[in-house]
Amino acid sequence: MLKISEVATLLDAQFCCGEDQKERVVRVGCACDMMSDVLAFGRDQAVLLTGLLNPQVVRTAEMMDIFCIVLVRGKQPTEAMIELAKERSVALLASDYSMFSACGILYNAGVPAGRIKKR
Repeated sequence: MLKISEVATLLDAQFCCGEDQKERVVRVGCACDMMSDVLAFGRDQAVLLTGLLNPQVVRTAEMMDIFCIVLVRGKQPTEAMIELAKERSVALLASDYSMFSACGILYNAGVPAGRIKKR
């Protein structure tokens, strides 16, 4: 388990908002660019890695109890994403790592993958 601040350090990520959430503990993670796939995971995720840039990412994260979003591949959030993340108390970070590399770094640091819901 890692704190959001440790996730940021490991991924050389910058806080776009939600730095006040940096002490929250990340228990599991998922990575996806399709929000419909995020909905297939159980509600125990804490961090979502994605390259998708729209407010729907924040809305999906909120529905799934995800409180940290890391944008990968050097993507920068839109103002709409930042504002919604602030309103919903979701930490929003940006990293230059690819999704594959970022997943590997977090997994090697002890963040396990989230479980897929059984149908």
